[in-house]
Amino acid sequence: MIAPQPFFENRGTPISVLGRLSALSDLGHMVDLITYPVGEKVEIPGVHIYRCLAVPFIKEVPIGPSWKKALLDINLLIKAFKMLRKKKYHLLHTHEEAGFFSIILKRMFRVPHIYDMHSSLPQQLSNFKYFRHPLLVRIFLLMELKVLRSSNAVITICPALCDYVKKIDASIPQVMIENVPVEKDPINPETPDDFDRNLLNQWQGKKIFLYTGNFQSYQGIELLIKSARLVVAQHRDVLFLLVGGEPEHIKFYQAFVNTSGMASNFHFTGKRPYAEIPFFIKHCDFLISPRIHGTNTPLKIYSYLKSGKPIIATNLYTHTQVLNHKISVLVAPEETAMAKGIVDILSDPERAKTLGDQAQKWFHSYYSYSQFIHKTKKIYEMALKKGIYEKKTPATDG
Repeated sequence: MIAPQPFFENRGTPISVLGRLSALSDLGHMVDLITYPVGEKVEIPGVHIYRCLAVPFIKEVPIGPSWKKALLDINLLIKAFKMLRKKKYHLLHTHEEAGFFSIILKRMFRVPHIYDMHSSLPQQLSNFKYFRHPLLVRIFLLMELKVLRSSNAVITICPALCDYVKKIDASIPQVMIENVPVEKDPINPETPDDFDRNLLNQWQGKKIFLYTGNFQSYQGIELLIKSARLVVAQHRDVLFLLVGGEPEHIKFYQAFVNTSGMASNFHFTGKRPYAEIPFFIKHCDFLISPRIHGTNTPLKIYSYLKSGKPIIATNLYTHTQVLNHKISVLVAPEETAMAKGIVDILSDPERAKTLGDQAQKWFHSYYSYSQFIHKTKKIYEMALKKGIYEKKTPATDG
């Protein structure tokens, strides 16, 4: 498996990679993961992590395309080539732009290939202004088409990507495997060691709205803050708890909050380990996703559903391919509409509880871990085109 990401890090694709590895481990496979030289250490039974050569001045990798990723991807390709030349693998599993590597590696080493499609890479470029050049987008599109049509099987993570692949070529074998939480959340998550316990006392009596994730513009943090001004005018006891974000983003939004007179209504934690998210969910009353752009379902939505807490989200396809009005509050991506949705749910505790209960039931009905395992098994059988489970051959390398 090749993952061009810092692994592990508490953000979208690395969390998805963790999920894939956990499922393959539970299925009894042995996997060699080739990834970047940065990221937290994790231990998964049956998984060996190999990191490509480090670039001395690269200590962290930002979200989205960047020159840092380009440099590390060269080293990642070299590492993958060396390992494929040294060892015979049953299957190659690539994530994101590592799929481009498969154009060379699949043919050279005659190994079946699964492409894990977390987004359409040409479409993703539109979220990052320095990479919107039409020629670059065109090159990415042509390469993406080549990867999709040459893969033995494709994993898509949401209906939008599933439909996208079907429109390109309905004959491309694919399975949609949503990025659901794969680890059991602790019943009583422990307070993080470095957490200021005085904050818990300060939060008493407040209605807490939790956001988790990065602070890129498409996530709608600015929309949330503008909406909050209208909410706070009616409910001074509201606290917006934002977990995640780079220091420069936090500094910008904290200044925005301060100038809006809402310093006591917002708390920015900065980046926190993935294992701590259940702690923050436990101490919140509502979960919010104000995303304003994109079509892929935010990974956080599945954790939100699983929690049983009421969800407020923008009424856009990025959310509605999973959410509906029976399990969430869906609002137009506009500050007055979002503020009204928040105020309405604050004023109706019975409805809030019903939405949370229904959301949790929805999760267990459609996004359980057993289904996640079943779909993972299916995509591997599809890619290998033979019953590896029935034949009891040695565990498959990914």
